[in-house]
Amino acid sequence: MKKRLLVFGYLFLALSFTGCAVIKRALPLNKPGGQAVFPAYSGPKAKITVADFDVKAAKAGGEVCSGLREILLNTLANTNRFNVVDRQQPGADLIITGIVTEFEPQASGGRAGLGGGGGVGSGRFGGLLGTTTLNKAHVAMEIRIVSTSTSELVVAGRVVGQASDIPAGMKNGALGDLSLVGGLSEYANTPMEKAIRMCIIEAVRYISQSIPQDYYKFIDHGKT
Repeated sequence: MKKRLLVFGYLFLALSFTGCAVIKRALPLNKPGGQAVFPAYSGPKAKITVADFDVKAAKAGGEVCSGLREILLNTLANTNRFNVVDRQQPGADLIITGIVTEFEPQASGGRAGLGGGGGVGSGRFGGLLGTTTLNKAHVAMEIRIVSTSTSELVVAGRVVGQASDIPAGMKNGALGDLSLVGGLSEYANTPMEKAIRMCIIEAVRYISQSIPQDYYKFIDHGKT
C-alpha cells in the first residue's frame, strides 16, 4: 500500500511539472527534420475573425496583446484550415476572442531579469522544492469562440505555454519564420519566446479541434 501511494505521489508531481493540467499535452515546437506540427491541409475551412485581445495580466500591456493577436491570427491562417476575415468586415461565422490572464517573462536567461519565484504551480510546491525549479517564463490565455449569428458562446478554454530554456533552432520551429512582433520583440531568444510560441500552438490546436464540424465548409470561389 505504501509503495502504491509513493508511486501515485511521483506521478502527481510529474504531471504537475509537465503541464498536464492544461487542456491537452503541450505540442513540441517541431517534429524531427523541422516539420511543422500542423500537417498540410486542403479540406473545408471555417470562416472566422479574431477580435482584439483583452488583458488581465499585470505585465501584459496593449502592445503585448496586439502582438499575441497578430501571431495567433497569422498562425491560424497558415494552417489553411480557416478563412480569416478582417474584423472590420462582415461575413465571419465565428469570432475568436482572447484574454491574456498571465504573462510572466521573468525566467533565468530572460531579458526582463531573473525571476524570484512565481509561475504556475508555485503555490503548491514553492516551499517544498524552492523557487529555482519553478522559475519559468509563462503565458496563459482564455480562448472563447462565439457564433456571429446567435451571439452564443460555442466553446471556451484556457491554454498555457511555459519554458525555462531556449531550444536550438527555435526560430525555425512550428511557427515557421514568423518573428515576434510589436511589444513582444524584446523577448526574442529568451525562454519567454518559447513560452509564447507554445501557447500560440496550443491555442491554434484548441481552436481547430473545438470548432464544430458544421462550421467547416468548402469555399465557393464563384460567390463573393
